[in-house]
Amino acid sequence: MIWAGSGRETESVTVTADDGVRLWASRSGRGAEPLLLCHGGPGLWDMFEDVAAMLADVATVIRWDQRGCGRSERCAGPWTTDRFVADLDAVRRHFGMRRMTLLGHSWGARLALAHALAHPGRVNALVYVAGAGIGPDAAWHPAYERNLLARLGRNPEHLARWRELGSRAHLTEEEDRERAVLQWSAEFADPERGLEHARRMADPWFGINAECNKSLNAEVTRAADVHRACRDLDIPTVVIDGAQDIRPRSAVDSLERALPRVRRVTLPGAGHLPWVEDPQGFRQAVQDAWA
Repeated sequence: MIWAGSGRETESVTVTADDGVRLWASRSGRGAEPLLLCHGGPGLWDMFEDVAAMLADVATVIRWDQRGCGRSERCAGPWTTDRFVADLDAVRRHFGMRRMTLLGHSWGARLALAHALAHPGRVNALVYVAGAGIGPDAAWHPAYERNLLARLGRNPEHLARWRELGSRAHLTEEEDRERAVLQWSAEFADPERGLEHARRMADPWFGINAECNKSLNAEVTRAADVHRACRDLDIPTVVIDGAQDIRPRSAVDSLERALPRVRRVTLPGAGHLPWVEDPQGFRQAVQDAWA
């Protein structure tokens, strides 16, 4: 699926966080709804160009690279959800958005939820895409790891190469990219196009911020506290899942039960990046957040 142009040239800017760290951001689209996108990771960069294009006629779309990642300034952190929530709000202020729709993917879904819980008056709607829910991480990791190996095993040569690269103490930048592409190929349901989609994710390649990834993944938040806060979140929320995601979607069930104004959409033929494998279904699901 190829989407028409946005009707507005993409404007790239530098946003300065309150501690002076410079963040890359961009604005595109011509629609009335202000939409701010939060990419996954942690430690990756914005890969939402297709999403921005598919929603350009209904939204003004803001994208950004989280601190220390992608096109944003390299820094020493801090790598905490609270710090990233503050950065997200700096992006909101820079573009003059009093209220917005927040769309987060994977780790970015956790970040978008955290921002909505901290600043509910600044969020019109929340779109929670392929997140890992609000339960303990350990509850879904074993199933994810089994599913990852099974999906990579669709091509035994790819699985062997991924394991071999992972066994090395040090990787070159090219090898780091190769291993990421092999692993990301497992994120897609279509075995014929998974590697192609993964290569697109890695182009351009900015390198994974491993310290950011490790620190944020290790951050512990009491599930009971988040569950309690979600029960009071009076914001329309759409949870979008790809049924073929290798992360068990049951991990999100407790979030769905906790939110008072939630709609859940499962796209049957899609994996972890549902806008890639079911763009029409994904676009409709996002628009449902504004219905």
